[in-house]
Amino acid sequence: MAEKIDDIDLSEEGGGGKSKKMIIIIAVVVLALAGAGGWFFLAGGDEETTEGDTTEDVAPVKQTPIYATVDKAFVVNFADQSHGEVRYLQIKLKVMARDQAVIDAFTLNTPAIQHELLMLFFDQKYDDLITAEGKSALKEQSLSTINKVLKAEQTEGELEAVYFTSLIMQ
Repeated sequence: MAEKIDDIDLSEEGGGGKSKKMIIIIAVVVLALAGAGGWFFLAGGDEETTEGDTTEDVAPVKQTPIYATVDKAFVVNFADQSHGEVRYLQIKLKVMARDQAVIDAFTLNTPAIQHELLMLFFDQKYDDLITAEGKSALKEQSLSTINKVLKAEQTEGELEAVYFTSLIMQ
């Protein structure tokens, strides 16, 4: 019986060896194909990227923001008083651009900009500015007003944002 067990064990090892060899060969072929496909994909991707970079427009990188402060606060009374009460508005603001030339033009034209902003703030209604939408609309109108003054002065570029650093209504 010991011989039969040895014979059986020998015959199973021989058959198992062939199947192990076949699995190893298949695995090597699959890995080789995968490696070749990966190399082809990466090598081909580099050539396409290089060609694409020369023909496509590259998006410009945003420059760092530059801020300017209006030193004096704007204080106006409302032209259209709310329910017969005297109301006042005080605003301090800063502006932002990404080009120093725009900030320089803003500083140079500060008196004209202050005048236009005072007129804008004076025309506001107290009841409209109580809401967040009203304040946001005033901020957008302020930006538009300043950019109109800068455009009238032949300034290249424009401000990107106006920030109210203080807004008091009473």
